[in-house]
Amino acid sequence: MSQMSKSKNPNRGQRHSAAWGKRFGMVLLLLVSQTAFPQNWRSSGQSVGKFAADLAPALERAHQGAAGNETVKVIIRYKQPPQAEHEARVQSLGARLNQRLGVVNALAVTIPVSALPELEADAEIVSVHVDHPLKGMDEYTNAAMNVSAAWSGGYNGSGMAVAVIDSGINPNSYDWYTAAGKLPLRILDHQDFTGASEFNALGIKAYDTYGHGTHVAGIIGGSGNLSDGTITGVAPGVNLIDLRVLDQNGNGDDSEVIAAIQEAIALRSKYNIRVINLSLGRGVYESYTQDPLCQAVESAWKAGIVVVVAAGNYGRVDAFGFDGYGLITAPGNDPYVITVGAMKSNGTLTRTDDTIASYSSKGPTMFDLVVKPDVVAPGNLVVSIADPGSTLFVESPANVVTGRSQNAGPNGSEINTDYFTLSGTSMATPAASGDVALLLQAHPSLTPDQVKARLMKTAYKTFPTSSVAVDPITGQTYTSYYDMFTVGAGYLDIQAALADTSVAPAKVGAALSPNVFYNSSTNMLNIANGNATVAASSVVWGSSVVWGTSVVWGSNVSGMMVLFTDAEILDSNSLQSLSVVWGSSTDLATSVVWGAAVTSPDANFVPVVGEQ
Repeated sequence: MSQMSKSKNPNRGQRHSAAWGKRFGMVLLLLVSQTAFPQNWRSSGQSVGKFAADLAPALERAHQGAAGNETVKVIIRYKQPPQAEHEARVQSLGARLNQRLGVVNALAVTIPVSALPELEADAEIVSVHVDHPLKGMDEYTNAAMNVSAAWSGGYNGSGMAVAVIDSGINPNSYDWYTAAGKLPLRILDHQDFTGASEFNALGIKAYDTYGHGTHVAGIIGGSGNLSDGTITGVAPGVNLIDLRVLDQNGNGDDSEVIAAIQEAIALRSKYNIRVINLSLGRGVYESYTQDPLCQAVESAWKAGIVVVVAAGNYGRVDAFGFDGYGLITAPGNDPYVITVGAMKSNGTLTRTDDTIASYSSKGPTMFDLVVKPDVVAPGNLVVSIADPGSTLFVESPANVVTGRSQNAGPNGSEINTDYFTLSGTSMATPAASGDVALLLQAHPSLTPDQVKARLMKTAYKTFPTSSVAVDPITGQTYTSYYDMFTVGAGYLDIQAALADTSVAPAKVGAALSPNVFYNSSTNMLNIANGNATVAASSVVWGSSVVWGTSVVWGSNVSGMMVLFTDAEILDSNSLQSLSVVWGSSTDLATSVVWGAAVTSPDANFVPVVGEQ
């Protein structure tokens, strides 16, 4: 949301600082839970026949006749889009159909565990996966990304549509009208994929019973009418498509998200949907090449839609002994999408003192070792549109911010409305989606890969070596380092992206996030995309890859020394038992340990999403 001052109100930034100054003490706590990272989340990733690795315990119980009446939600992928006979076949096994997911040639069903072995014999079935639960990943935002330059150039996202796949959008805010306070309402469509209650915490029927999606949508495209333009989204002219997949507690399933992605693809031409925002995620259980959720986001990307995904809020998790590295969530682990980490404004309009949020998940990705996040954007203590009566609003009253405007309302009368403060990579993601909408309005012919490459190349790359964050509740401190697995290619800068004239290849996959691999001859990790190693001195656009590390990531995050302390090999297929030390030199800046046998994070550990 905007903290930019406009000419009509030069003190607006100061007013916002005062409004937020008292809110550091009670910040919403989100999201490490047993649901997000169950005990077997870091399994071997090796399938058992047609079954994903995390189905192995259920399959064993089935073979032993010990499953009883137990059921499991699964996604069954077929060789072709499933037909009526495929549905009839699984229903004959006692399965209940939950979703038809043609975008990934799949059916989502709830099936008796005892029936799982029957699926192995079906020649039409390619693979079977757990229908994983997931959750939402929960200013000075616009100032940090130089959004005012886009506005001054006449770009506000008008004509573009962003599909917000989240907990819904409450349409009862005057900030969904145009910046001039006039019709039309910019939420063009509402669809609900949850089958959950439509009544919020106050017992009122609502589009968004959790409050997360409304806040996310406001960061993308709130007009600021109810705050006299103080609290304004990145692209205040953009249209929004509301696809609800999270219930009143912020919970959802893979199949619901895949169904929503499928619908966004179907509606692309009708509404000119150019962006999908996914401020949600879950643990990584297998390679992105096998994960149905990742395959769905790739389908959207290949259909011409830029997919922007939260990196996750696990940067503080140290239960595995590697300081939050390797904990990018799915589908942010997919190399096609733009994966976004969170920065902090630290209470100023200038970005030169901004620092990484310690909770922001770091790469590389589990199993595939993809370099993530791709970029970072403001995500800490962000004020956006509230959803009164939603679960978050009712449970976190200290996060409420009241806005007043003499200019809002159909009759020009004063209207009081509530805004809300949230933090997390969930909030950084819509900031990036808004930037994408602005760039596409200016250059509508750009492909998703060209958008991604442009944003990464032009990202602001000046960072400190390290920074220290303080948990406002516990007082615990966290030290972060600014390598490519923490800040990606840098801090989004829409002014620089609009001014840049370079264009990546138009082909799909031209801007895949690269992998890292171990080079035994140099004892270092190298960056590669496909089979081509990218040298640090290479140009930005190559014939098969777009990454030149010195240009895309910057001198302070490229050419880093990587030291290996034992003889095990780290490759793209497995994470072996070794210690990896990332640093700008041999100063052992940050230790990252991949253990051979790792248990789940403490189920009671919850990071503070919002920090000083």
